[in-house]
Amino acid sequence: MRDFRILWFGQTTSRFGSAVTAVAMPLVAVSVLDASTFQVALLQAAVWLPWLLIGLPAGVWVDRLPRRAVLIACDAVSLVLFAGVPVAAGLGALTMGHLLGVALLAGVASVFAETAAPVYLPSLLGPERLADGNAKLQGSEAAAQVAGPGVGGLIAQVFGAVTGLLVDAVSFLVSIVCLVSLRHREPPRPAAPRRALRSEIAEGLRFLARDPYLRTMAMFGAAANLALIGYQSILVVFLVREIGAEPGTVGLVVAATGCGGVLGALAAGAMARRLGTAYAMMACQIGAAPFALLIPLAGPGPRLAFVVVGGVVVGAGIVAGNIIKDSFRQLYTPRPLLGRVITAMQLVNYGAIPLGALLGGFLGTSLGLRPTLWLMTATLVLSTGILLTGPIRDRRDLPGPVSAA
Repeated sequence: MRDFRILWFGQTTSRFGSAVTAVAMPLVAVSVLDASTFQVALLQAAVWLPWLLIGLPAGVWVDRLPRRAVLIACDAVSLVLFAGVPVAAGLGALTMGHLLGVALLAGVASVFAETAAPVYLPSLLGPERLADGNAKLQGSEAAAQVAGPGVGGLIAQVFGAVTGLLVDAVSFLVSIVCLVSLRHREPPRPAAPRRALRSEIAEGLRFLARDPYLRTMAMFGAAANLALIGYQSILVVFLVREIGAEPGTVGLVVAATGCGGVLGALAAGAMARRLGTAYAMMACQIGAAPFALLIPLAGPGPRLAFVVVGGVVVGAGIVAGNIIKDSFRQLYTPRPLLGRVITAMQLVNYGAIPLGALLGGFLGTSLGLRPTLWLMTATLVLSTGILLTGPIRDRRDLPGPVSAA
């Protein structure tokens, strides 16, 4: 389908640019502004903070507005923000406050874009193509996460760290061109009386809280993210200080673990068809999590393979499970509520990310790096038990759409 291929290309390009920025932004702070460790951590927090501040009202606004226009506006804002950093650096006017402001406002744009994209996709693809579309998008995102950081480091070394942010700005320009060139137009939504923002937010929260399938998925996502980020936030420090790995080796190890996401995206559709969507999602999450326990076993030389194998299998399970979950959520949730339900779930899931990072850092300092890895990876395994508490365990396939009532 022409329009989906164009959207896919634009989204993949944008994801690649964002993966470059994930390396380039901290390097700008450290190499150009001589930022402290705490200031670099603030940059990461600033990216996720908007989910806690505006995540819920963003879902209401996305449900009210044309989603393609929202996506174009978000890309345009991000383009200006990231293009402004090299300009400010060239003029000698770049400050840490400027960089934090860019991270925060780019995070705001990301909230709207991450909400609008999955709401827009079902109108572009029919129900029978939705799972395949999600698999392609998440697969290319996983591939970008493998290639982007390495490219970002290379660009920073050869051309300077601020150039990496210029690459991200160009990627948003490509995404805008792709979105503008789409022929598809969203079908008109039935006219409905405009209600108070608080009332519409509460409606999305009530739907999530009362629905046993989405509620179970949200609770599991929060617990799993807490554990995942808890060990991922100290993994590089563990590899360098505990194992003595060189920076180049660390980069190769991290890139290799990212391949798991690509494998998960390729396998998700076949697993769902063969096992059923509910069984496949459970198999991906529950079956992959124990492999995280290989990571604390890592050591110098060949024992680095424990990190790679554990990371690849865990990443494959997470991405494959997320593809099945996202496709189910898009088809299951009533379309008028979809934006609000997505942001409600993401508020729960993404809200655990900064908490996991802080917890990993605190425990790594107080208990040591390897004991913290054992604790966090064991927590990831235990978190899968949440999936066994809901109705998902009793079904072969996840249910079909429900009514807004």
